[in-house]
Amino acid sequence: MTETTQSAAPENGNGQLSLSTEAARQLSTTTKTPPQMQEITSRWLLRLLPWVQCSGGVFRVNRRLTYTLGDGRITFSTTGSEVRVIPAELTELPVLRGFDDMEVLEALAGRFTQREVEAGEQIVTEGAEGDRLVLIAHGRVGKLARGAYGDEQDLGVLADGDHFGEQALTDGAPFEFSARAKTATTLLTLSRQDFEQVAEQSPALRAHLESLASSGAQAQNDYGEAAIDMSSGHTGEATLPGTFVDYELSPREYELSVAQTILRVHSRVSDLYNQPMSQLDQQLRLTIEALRERQEHELINNREFGLLHNADFSQRIRTRSGPPTPDDLDDLLATVWKEPAFFLAHPQAIAAFGRECSKRGVYPQASEVSGHRVPAWRGVPIFPCNKIPVSGSRTTSFLLMRTGQENQGVVGLHQTGIPDEYQPSLSVRFMNINEKAVVSYLVSAYYSCAVLVPDALGVLEDVELGRND
Repeated sequence: MTETTQSAAPENGNGQLSLSTEAARQLSTTTKTPPQMQEITSRWLLRLLPWVQCSGGVFRVNRRLTYTLGDGRITFSTTGSEVRVIPAELTELPVLRGFDDMEVLEALAGRFTQREVEAGEQIVTEGAEGDRLVLIAHGRVGKLARGAYGDEQDLGVLADGDHFGEQALTDGAPFEFSARAKTATTLLTLSRQDFEQVAEQSPALRAHLESLASSGAQAQNDYGEAAIDMSSGHTGEATLPGTFVDYELSPREYELSVAQTILRVHSRVSDLYNQPMSQLDQQLRLTIEALRERQEHELINNREFGLLHNADFSQRIRTRSGPPTPDDLDDLLATVWKEPAFFLAHPQAIAAFGRECSKRGVYPQASEVSGHRVPAWRGVPIFPCNKIPVSGSRTTSFLLMRTGQENQGVVGLHQTGIPDEYQPSLSVRFMNINEKAVVSYLVSAYYSCAVLVPDALGVLEDVELGRND
């Protein structure tokens, strides 16, 4: 009877018939992955840029002589609801380019009048007398003009830092377009009368204006470059003009930037714990991945050479309504129309563009690049890049560029063949072993980028990522 009870017990679930998995794992070999890292991205910009060898550590961009037009943006200071133009910023206006008398500039800045306008309000009318300079401190203003057949044409959008009506300060020429507020907008205006009053009291300003008028406009092409005189369509023995191509006397030079860190690994760790994966190799791999991420961030955001800060003002445009629409990307393509290579945008901006396309019943075709399918517009691929910043008001930018030195485009700069090179233009150099047996390695990446001519890079600014409809 007792034997029957004992043999039946396991069958009733009151005992264990085999070795448990917890105990069995003590004898097994665990299959492991290399260390994973969420920061790693596709880094399309580093892949797509053509990299130019910069043997001397400095890259000089020689260009034809270009006349400075003074078409930069104006910066303002704000105290509560009061907005003032920074006096030195007035030299961004073509008429005040090169004028450095701060007392006069401060007098002019003090003559500006602040004005608040509502969305839809007309600011100036096409053909009206040019009687004032208008600076846009905050908001969006649409430029409109009457077409050849009487219809209204959209000439684009002006926003924070832009200005118009500077002809009012000199000749009072009529406004060439109408300006209408698209949003609630803060303006600063300077009347021609106030400008003339300051000029009457300032011999330095009068002399500057007279010099500007007497010098006249330099002969230049549509891009602001010094003109090359030539003759065409003539017959007979016409006298041909003589000419030469003038160069910039102070061309821009780009020095290679560096991202560095010191990797520390204890000798005991690197000696004993290297199976099945080398500790030093994995530490280096993840450190280099982080350096490359920083490199891409710098190529976009660095104030000295980053693409967002080095796009020419004439190549920066605004969205028509806020979100990125097909019309906006067409406008951006018009700024880089000579062999555009690719768009670069934040993933959320690409999603916003997709939503705008869906609203219009437009479905862009995908493009295949290196085995990857990415969205495209007009055949130009759109690559994601999370290094493009998103502001607190959820606005960002689209970039479009032409690439390659042979195309006078955007190029990356690096130097290969450096000492202790681990990857192109990246070195891993042994430093020392300290008294705690910690081994130190200096990891350095050298890089920069250059925009060879201004129309190689275009930026669509103030792209809204989300809107409650």
